[in-house]
Amino acid sequence: MAEENVDKKSAVILLEESPVRAVVCVRKKEDTKRFEETEDCFILGFDPYESIELCKLSLDETNNHRNDDDAAEISVVAEKGQVACRDYPHSRHLCIKFPFTTTPHQSYCDMCYCYVCDSAAPCKYWTQLAVPHCDADSSASWKERRKMKKEFDIIIGH
Repeated sequence: MAEENVDKKSAVILLEESPVRAVVCVRKKEDTKRFEETEDCFILGFDPYESIELCKLSLDETNNHRNDDDAAEISVVAEKGQVACRDYPHSRHLCIKFPFTTTPHQSYCDMCYCYVCDSAAPCKYWTQLAVPHCDADSSASWKERRKMKKEFDIIIGH
């Protein structure tokens, strides 16, 4: 029992001698560097290994000069190598030069091909009135049209 009293007393003495400091919680990634310079220990209120969502980044000049918290933290200043949906043949709906959702479907680059016909864009059905092939994407209805076109070509010997 005497030993327990001694241990408790030494523990109390240690606590009285050690300075107790508040621990800071850093909530924004950009504040980390400032706290690294002034604090020995702090808690991160975010995941430092969380990947950046590239789909939310924009190269649009109108978005580059915003002052709110959603402003881009990364700017692309150079690229190395080739890009598949730009430098190699690709279906029109996957084209990087003419994004399918923001440009007229009739437009195409030198590497675009018709999803239905598997031929260089524009095919002879590219802008037909009924079902223009320039509107083709990888949805179920266009996959069915593509399949039917291939079967028809086999039957007639193309």
